[in-house]
Amino acid sequence: MAADKNTAQKKLTPQQALPKLKQYCAYQERCHSEVKEKLYNYGVYRDDAEEIISKLIEENYLNEERFASLFAGGRFRIKQWGKMKIKYELKQKGVSEYCIKKALQSIDPDEYEKSLQKLADQKLRTLKSEKNIFIKKRKLQDFLLQRGFENDLVRGIVNNI
Repeated sequence: MAADKNTAQKKLTPQQALPKLKQYCAYQERCHSEVKEKLYNYGVYRDDAEEIISKLIEENYLNEERFASLFAGGRFRIKQWGKMKIKYELKQKGVSEYCIKKALQSIDPDEYEKSLQKLADQKLRTLKSEKNIFIKKRKLQDFLLQRGFENDLVRGIVNNI
């Protein structure tokens, strides 16, 4: 973190910034907005920033479609997020609608259903002591919607209680 502050204070030339950004992108998949942010921190703006981003794309260090697919897959498998929440987060990162759509299509529909059912079962176990069925259904619905699952899928699960 201290190194970042020092670099932010002394401005880098585009030639100095490019190898640092290659390393930054090679370490972990990045979206365009994260790379732009890093460039701005290095004091590289406008045409120089666009040129560096173009070079990173040409050399395959930066690929928004790849980033979106890995982001969606990771958030679904590890954090058990639904498609709505993943889509929202990708939009926040400035990822294109096309890449978001492709990323969400890469999630296996059977795995998605299983994950939703597993989360619902886990939540229902924590709601065992709740006697009022309407409150129980409402809490389950709110939990699943907060996780980013689609309204119609959630309604289907809640109605089967």
